[in-house]
Amino acid sequence: MSITQLKAAIKACTICEKNLPLGPRPVASFEASSRILIIGQAPGTKVHASGIPWDDASGKRLRNWMGIDTEAFYDASKIAIVPMGFCYPGRGKSGDLPPRPECAPQWHDAILEQLPDLELTLLIGKYAQDYYLGKSRQSNLTKTVQAYQDYLPAYFPLVHPSPRNQIWMRKNPWFEKDIIPELQKMVKLILAK
Repeated sequence: MSITQLKAAIKACTICEKNLPLGPRPVASFEASSRILIIGQAPGTKVHASGIPWDDASGKRLRNWMGIDTEAFYDASKIAIVPMGFCYPGRGKSGDLPPRPECAPQWHDAILEQLPDLELTLLIGKYAQDYYLGKSRQSNLTKTVQAYQDYLPAYFPLVHPSPRNQIWMRKNPWFEKDIIPELQKMVKLILAK
């Protein structure tokens, strides 16, 4: 399957349609030349409405963490954006529901086959870390993020940049002090190539 065919198949995907309160609207962005891959959770309602990945407050914070502007962030020739679940999963008691479990097994391997120049994958949040790090992840998300060097050069685990994580950020000042500068350094080096 060509990259064009793959994108068309993802866009037309209805594999979990019956479980999606707003219907399917897969959101992903990638090109064969992408060098950084961002794997997050699933689109929220704002992203579902716009069809633009990370088009919300979380995306603004993520761009700040990476040290890049909006133009660079959305340049799919350099940065691929592929969530664990491609469509808005619906609302639960304390926020959005987890990403639908069908997406990653259905699409991720096929996408990764199309990204030969990939140098770094940002694993944002528990779902991406569980899926990609498996048994090598630490006992909780905080410890996994602290041990980010253990997963380099392939993976860089991060907490989710959601405004809802303000308490976590206050409790873990080392994240912005120590880890974000390392992330920015890596992103800058890769994008400068």
